[in-house]
Amino acid sequence: MPRQSPFTGDALEAIAKVLADTHDGLSGSEIGHVLAQCRVEDTDPTMTKWKRLYNALANAQNRQGHGAMVVGFIHKAMKPARWRGKSAEFDDMRANLNEALAFTGLALGEDGELHKVQAARTVAEAEERADLLRGKLKARGVHDDVLRFCRAELLQRNYFHAVLEATKSVADKIRTMSGLSCDGAELVQAAFGQGQAGPVLAINTLATDTERSEQRGFVNLLVGLFGTFRNPTAHEARIYWPIDEQDALDILSLVSLVHRKLDGARQVV
Repeated sequence: MPRQSPFTGDALEAIAKVLADTHDGLSGSEIGHVLAQCRVEDTDPTMTKWKRLYNALANAQNRQGHGAMVVGFIHKAMKPARWRGKSAEFDDMRANLNEALAFTGLALGEDGELHKVQAARTVAEAEERADLLRGKLKARGVHDDVLRFCRAELLQRNYFHAVLEATKSVADKIRTMSGLSCDGAELVQAAFGQGQAGPVLAINTLATDTERSEQRGFVNLLVGLFGTFRNPTAHEARIYWPIDEQDALDILSLVSLVHRKLDGARQVV
């Protein structure tokens, strides 16, 4: 990423309040550790956590004339390895950070890295971006797991990454349920396939030809979902694979159906 221009005071305050939130943010010792990793002077270690972090990052930014140290702190604090075993907490923190970053033209990805996105220009615009699409999805009864995985992208009205995050949520749930570590079509076949080893998961009892046919159809649906929507968004630049609102609504509704099927799936003993 090119050198980051300085963050405004308001943006920096919002970032500090998320990262150093009293209940869900970094602890005082964690803040000190990450500041030391970034070689940022801990100017006021006895202050309230968010003010301590704000002052340290603001002083570093003022001295250097750019926001690289702020970016570096976020990257180190949100490094996925730091959140091992706390995926829900990571998702919540990432979503809250992306709300704080809504006006900066940056968003934090699932990889813990900041990426360029379309910046909101007003509070009303940022709220409208989230509320309009989210409202339409809720009206369709979309599964909560879909909303949870693409909350930040919905705030940015970034349909391309909303679809990517939502389809990744399917693979994440299958891995959690099956204990498998592979991905994509390989994961689907290993979890639900009816080859010689048999499936690890089943969406029904597999007792009849009809139920076994339904399982095979679900496998085909999952493989098609990954091949059609996840792979292009993961490997193509957004400008070459545009997704409009209607496409996003339909794709996210399909992902919602898959999540409901997964909620009713069972492990095959």
